[in-house]
Amino acid sequence: MTDLLLSYYGDDLTGSTDVMEALASRGVPTVLFMQAPTAAQRARFADCRAIGLAGSSRSQTPAWMDFHLTPSLGWLKGLGAPVCHYKVCSTFDSSPGIGSIGRAIDIGAAVFGQSHIPLVVGAPQLKRYTAFGNLFAAYRDAVHRIDRHPVMSRHPVTPMHEADLRLHLAGQTEKRTSLVDLATLLRPDVDEKVDAVLDEDAAIVLFDVADPATQASAGRQLWRLRDRTGPFVVGSSGIEYALLAEWARIGLIPGEARFSLPGRADRIAVVSGSCSPTTERQIRHATAHGFDGIALDPRDLLRDEEAAVAGALTLGLRSLAAGRSVILYTALGPATDIGSEFDGREGARHAIGSALGRIQKGLIEQAALRRAVIAGGDTSSHALAELGVFALTTRLPLPATPGSPLCTAHSDDPAFDGLEIALKGGQVGGDDYFGQIRDGVL
Repeated sequence: MTDLLLSYYGDDLTGSTDVMEALASRGVPTVLFMQAPTAAQRARFADCRAIGLAGSSRSQTPAWMDFHLTPSLGWLKGLGAPVCHYKVCSTFDSSPGIGSIGRAIDIGAAVFGQSHIPLVVGAPQLKRYTAFGNLFAAYRDAVHRIDRHPVMSRHPVTPMHEADLRLHLAGQTEKRTSLVDLATLLRPDVDEKVDAVLDEDAAIVLFDVADPATQASAGRQLWRLRDRTGPFVVGSSGIEYALLAEWARIGLIPGEARFSLPGRADRIAVVSGSCSPTTERQIRHATAHGFDGIALDPRDLLRDEEAAVAGALTLGLRSLAAGRSVILYTALGPATDIGSEFDGREGARHAIGSALGRIQKGLIEQAALRRAVIAGGDTSSHALAELGVFALTTRLPLPATPGSPLCTAHSDDPAFDGLEIALKGGQVGGDDYFGQIRDGVL
């Protein structure tokens, strides 16, 4: 086995592929497993220097985390990588009851026996920035403080009402968060200043990142401190972007990789559970440029799943048989989001994601598709589980819209082994994203 540089747990599937893309794009071969692999499955990826485990903790309760996250992090710890990353969304949306990042930190600190946990959230590559502890994120052509962000301040499950990440975390964990701010990261005596922060009693150490210079400085600190703090770190894919800068600087990695273009697929199928206005624009653009759009009522998927899935398959296969790509969606932007109707039904949102996965499974199998898309961060985690895929690798990074690359699926089922699939987060991608995936172009 190749010496590992990093292992990671992604709190949802699209976030997990975001990390995989960042690493693979800079010459770090990476495999993302859907669950802890068998020895034979892992042996197929002996050349990989980073190993990920895709999870769904972003949409789960603290009790779920206690039961499921603890053994997952224990398995990753056993890999012995110098860095083990608990990956969260770069918008940091979470709450004490759903997707609690604080609870994940508590669990990781216990599993790894660490008294200090480094935290990096800013990722300029994704237009996410932290400045003096506050998180900012872009939407279209403007950057907003996260609690004033047009989308994330109104997220249907975990709206962000606090931009200061120290205060946000205080509602999720009793551990105190200290800060290494932008000004400190650019000081010539930054090592001494960071060491002084670690000497304090705060267990979580947040590093600001707002630009390439502070990102490179944060990466150097993460790599420098691993022997003192331990391997466990928390944050967005800003962790990888920061470390990649340091690894390239010291010659641990080549710093670049080449990928061939896959070319145009004659037809693709997209299933979407995303309520994001970004996905809404993408669906509207696609249906205006050669895709058939099929609206699905999520209430039908919950009321009579078997009949609803069968009906959706009939409509989707009809479009595919006519030689057209197709998008089946449960929402077309925030105005059509009826998720609040299901808030009192435990597991309803997960069930909708799984039903979309069964629809996608049928479309791929019956139409012999070799390329597909699942849209929606939470949706992707539950939908992909229906396809019998045990691992993903990067087929084509998308530099213009980092975070949702085209992947290669690995499965023991020939219908899905080698499938090219993209898993798109709600806020990710330009208006022509689905056409870009269909056409196999950057």
